[in-house]
Amino acid sequence: MLKRKFYNTLLDWKSSHGQECLLVKGARQIGKTFIIDFFGKRNYSSYIYLNFILDKTAAECFGDNLDADVIFKRITARYPRFHLVPNDTLLFLDEIQSCPRARTALKSLAIDGRADVVASGSLPGINFLDDGLDKERAQESIPVGYENQVFMRPMDFEEYLWALGYGEDTIGILRESFHTLTSVDSPINDKFLSLFREYIAIGGMPEVVNTFITENSFSRAYKVQERIKNSNLDDIARYAARSEKPKIRACYLSVPAQLARENKKFKYSEVASGGSARKFGNSIDWLRESALAIQCYNTTTPTMPLSVYRADDCFKMYVSDVGILTAMIGFEAKRTIVENTIKGFAKGGIYENAIMQQLVSRGYEPFYYQKNSSIGEIDFLIERDGAVIPIEVKAGHTSSVSFDRLLEQKDVEVGYKFIKGNVGRAGKKITLPHYMTMFV
Repeated sequence: MLKRKFYNTLLDWKSSHGQECLLVKGARQIGKTFIIDFFGKRNYSSYIYLNFILDKTAAECFGDNLDADVIFKRITARYPRFHLVPNDTLLFLDEIQSCPRARTALKSLAIDGRADVVASGSLPGINFLDDGLDKERAQESIPVGYENQVFMRPMDFEEYLWALGYGEDTIGILRESFHTLTSVDSPINDKFLSLFREYIAIGGMPEVVNTFITENSFSRAYKVQERIKNSNLDDIARYAARSEKPKIRACYLSVPAQLARENKKFKYSEVASGGSARKFGNSIDWLRESALAIQCYNTTTPTMPLSVYRADDCFKMYVSDVGILTAMIGFEAKRTIVENTIKGFAKGGIYENAIMQQLVSRGYEPFYYQKNSSIGEIDFLIERDGAVIPIEVKAGHTSSVSFDRLLEQKDVEVGYKFIKGNVGRAGKKITLPHYMTMFV
């Protein structure tokens, strides 16, 4: 079984929620169903799983009358093995975007309180209308105040290490080196730098990780990634407005090429000749809200709060899972990444995407900085403990003049530079191996 940090999120909700159901949102195939199902089976004496795509008749439990008593009677009649045990029952409503009435029913189920309720669905389906359900969705209400929405993401690098069999005995040694800023033994450091390159090729989609581990084959994992990528394109075709479908698809497929440039700012003109924000702006919004891509805005001032200085027309785009990004580039790119022979600007963009994914998984909302010509561009800025921390990403171990100049400013206390190297410190600059993003 793949161990996921999100399991603790579910435990925390179980122990502390009041009159609230839990709505788990996220991209497709990141493991939402698996971890919620595992949680239900381990923590409740009574548990039922309803999937509105696999079981079309499940929607009949949510008819005209959405009173909790009526719903439970319908479920019991249709699924005779289900028994409602007050305060020890979990009702898991999966693919809830396919049953708008079920989402409306979350309010009455939350008020009733006899069963805990977790709902789940992919973001394209939840945030955007399915052509076949637009009328039904428009007639339903969102259970405001009775729905706690949480976001789940692909596996981060630490979860990937867990899947490989590494435990706290090993990871703890690395964590201690991060906190004490002491170097890691060279053989160990080289091993985990290699594993991070492997993670860049495999990514954090659970089925891909499991396939790679069980079959020990990059090519087999790549085939799964190809299927996921095609599923993402299918979601665009299914959920996007008809006029937007080709534009969203073009923007999504352009991300790898945009990251392969020296200046990685997203340019509409790179999507299509004559491209503009007016033509493609809605497409970018769709990719961000569907969790197929991560949007990183430029901030014009490297001070708190970064969002106040956000430049809405200046941003970079990253693929939500770095393994899918490298699959979009092609199988040969994976080999060069793992062997550390990849060259050119594409290398930097791929590493940026990997680091961005780790930062977002850690709960940060990274920005990048590009305004002052004397400083140049800083890859990422994050807010932590009331301060702004600049982050520089280097695929190798090259110098970064812009980063050094920003650290000269008195209001910047410390900066992280992630490199193909070891832990070190020179004044405000802390150098760290790539894999240590899991501790930031």
